[in-house]
Amino acid sequence: MLELLIGLVVTVAVGYFIVKGYRAASTLLTAGILLLIITGLIGHSVLPDKLTSTGNLFTDSLEYVKYMLQYRGGGLGMQIMLLCGFAAYMSHIGANNVVVKQFSKPLSVIKSPYVLLVAAYIVACLMSLAVSSATGLGVLLMATLFPMMTAMGISRPAATAVCASPAAIILSPTSGDVVIAAEKSGLPLHVFAVETVLPVSICAIIVMAAAAYFWNKYLDNKENTPMERVDVSEIETHAPAYYAVLPFLPIIGVFLFNGKTIEGLYLDIYTIVVLSIFLGALVDFATKKFDGRRTLEDLDACYEGMADAFKGVVMLLVAAGVFAQGLMSIGAIDNLLGLAESAGAGGIALMLLLTLLTVAAAIATGSGNAPFYAFVELAPSLAAKMGLNPAFLIIPMLQASNLGRTVSPVSGVIVATSGMAKLSPFEVVKRTSVPVICGLITVIIGTLVLVPMMA
Repeated sequence: MLELLIGLVVTVAVGYFIVKGYRAASTLLTAGILLLIITGLIGHSVLPDKLTSTGNLFTDSLEYVKYMLQYRGGGLGMQIMLLCGFAAYMSHIGANNVVVKQFSKPLSVIKSPYVLLVAAYIVACLMSLAVSSATGLGVLLMATLFPMMTAMGISRPAATAVCASPAAIILSPTSGDVVIAAEKSGLPLHVFAVETVLPVSICAIIVMAAAAYFWNKYLDNKENTPMERVDVSEIETHAPAYYAVLPFLPIIGVFLFNGKTIEGLYLDIYTIVVLSIFLGALVDFATKKFDGRRTLEDLDACYEGMADAFKGVVMLLVAAGVFAQGLMSIGAIDNLLGLAESAGAGGIALMLLLTLLTVAAAIATGSGNAPFYAFVELAPSLAAKMGLNPAFLIIPMLQASNLGRTVSPVSGVIVATSGMAKLSPFEVVKRTSVPVICGLITVIIGTLVLVPMMA
């Protein structure tokens, strides 16, 4: 329990300093390195098994920082930088203004920005079927949907929360989490994903959309949040109308080049964004009467956007990753697992305990996958001991891990979207908190109603 206590104290301290205005990236990075050093001092392994120790606990801590810079800086970080660069380029050449002007006309009949917010949230949830990464989807939505939402009168915090939360509920029947959950439940994938998980997910999304409507409206009124609805007649657009297509090229590419729409042709999100930038520049080059010098100068806006993303978003992701590793390596998650395993509770109480522990671990680490993969290993054996249906325990854990990540101020999706919106992660978490709580309650009720408890 000492490890769990240390993890809790450090986590609370991190929250305190960030609320007090300390730089989030540096605070998280310092806390993560401190946890890794304490891990070594109490005799645990500092580095995960896939990394080779340097032979010293302090330099092992720095070795993990290097690993995260390579892993997140060159992987997810590069995706974020590309999308931020693309968004900056679209703004620079006037494409985003064209989008707002074109889409504002049909949407002007909807007077309430909160109705638009619900519609945007449902569209974002459907996008999760095409983009499996919560952070990747959040960044993609920030680069494409966010400017239009704010221009239509949705407040920046509310629009950011929409972009941060569509992956809170799993819809895709082929996601890695669902495949593992089906295997541990002992059910065929199509039965588990479509007949069992999907009805619960749809109910949760409907409830979360309604909660987002009322919660964001309440917070905007209470905090007098500035609404940025733009008068369409005042928008200056120097770009032609067909530029409205350009900001949506990454989304179109995701659906077009997923290996299924065009047989045998698959492009990942990195290549799709590079292709989108290239096509945007090509269209801009032709529109500007083949003025190569001007087109190349305009592309500087893209590179500057990428640099800003590294400073404001990617380093936060690196720091959050180091902090999460510190919590896991010190044994805080193992202690939570021990609590779950030793719980001598009934079926419903055990399900609730496992669900709450999964949420707590997801909030603390900022990861949806890690807590679920750890806790799901317990479910079959606990279910067998008590004669329970494993799916009864696993389904709420599956959804809870993703819901918990959506209210974690150190999760990749919250850090990335808040960084792009220039908001505090805690401001975004406040916006996602009530919808997530409502979604979690819906998942639990749905499991009790739709999933048999006994094997």
